[in-house]
Amino acid sequence: MEKITKPSSGFLVLFLSFSGIAAAIFLFFTGFPAPIFGGALLLLSLISLGGFFIVDPNKAMVLLLFGEYKGTVKANGFYWVNPFMTKKKISLRVRNFENKPLKVNDKIGNPVMIGTIVVWQVENTFKASFEVEDYENFVHLQTDAAVRKMAGLFCYDNFDDNHSEVTLRSGVEEVNQSLEKEIAERLLQAGIKVIEARISNLAYAAEIASAMLQRQQATAIVAARQKIVEGAVGMVEMALADLKMKDIIEFDQEKKAAMVSNLMVVLCSDRSASPVVNVGTLNQ
Repeated sequence: MEKITKPSSGFLVLFLSFSGIAAAIFLFFTGFPAPIFGGALLLLSLISLGGFFIVDPNKAMVLLLFGEYKGTVKANGFYWVNPFMTKKKISLRVRNFENKPLKVNDKIGNPVMIGTIVVWQVENTFKASFEVEDYENFVHLQTDAAVRKMAGLFCYDNFDDNHSEVTLRSGVEEVNQSLEKEIAERLLQAGIKVIEARISNLAYAAEIASAMLQRQQATAIVAARQKIVEGAVGMVEMALADLKMKDIIEFDQEKKAAMVSNLMVVLCSDRSASPVVNVGTLNQ
């Protein structure tokens, strides 16, 4: 459990230490009352210098005495503690790192590359110091593990699962929230607070990227053709209805079928039509 402490100010002890050193030097030169007394005073003054430390803003100092945790100093300032205490400095500043794209498998097993950005800071200095071996390395490794688990919950795109409402590509907010929650739960035991986690890079792995691109292009072409056919059918229907309503020409079933066929070819073709002028009659 983290324990916040505030040691003695270092300025008074610093003054006493330098005074002791000056007094010891004076006793050495005067020889009064005995050189051994001056030597002891000098030794104590020099040992006391090991107890000084400075805490910068948004930094903390973890204190140990012969292996026993004595507390954490978070208030910035100049302090003095028992010189035999071990002092370990920890940064409380907000830090972030961009994880390089990691190859993982999505919900249906497609290999995808996911890069992440994580913003974090140390919240509990006791856990960060003693619950894990190296809390910075712990953040990186657990982020990779969280990305792998999160990726297995979603498909890359709706092309892979038509019934999926949230995908890695379309459900940005939901996916980032899931990633942030997963990382926060893993880093809690190390006293790390996750401020933000989000995907910075998302793509199919190189071995399937080309095939998936062709699949997406084919799907887009089919969707476009479907819209074209729907529009062409509507236009043909409108043209026949207008011709009949205005009594411009009367079609039998064979001529109507021929006209519908010609119009559909013209409207659905991806190239400009080459018109043929009929100088005779429709019966020729």
